[in-house]
Amino acid sequence: MTSEYAHWPVLAWIRLRIPEMPPALMLIPGPPPPPEPPLDEMLPAPISTDPRRRLFAWEGAYENGAIRIVWEADNPSYLTAEYRERVHAGRPTSETVRRFWSAVKQHVQPLGTLPVEAADPWP
Repeated sequence: MTSEYAHWPVLAWIRLRIPEMPPALMLIPGPPPPPEPPLDEMLPAPISTDPRRRLFAWEGAYENGAIRIVWEADNPSYLTAEYRERVHAGRPTSETVRRFWSAVKQHVQPLGTLPVEAADPWP
């Protein structure tokens, strides 16, 4: 999934911890299937320089920019959300970051309350 948003600068990001999923029920011997993205609307976002990585993303317009939520199958414990704008004039205000966090948390609400592991900037 290549979009115009993928090349815009990231003004703020937040990383959320996803609760551990129960192991897949295996009816036949062998390795378990690879994990599926935690949100149904996430689509594959292949990386041309490393096709082995399984990345999934959801993107949507938000205020003057876009929100991009990314999940990596090799590290399924985290969701990373980014606030991007085409043109920016310095760091976002605390109010902008709070609104971004609120929009992300509303979008991931089907997963329950997710703890914040890291963020930049912190509102």
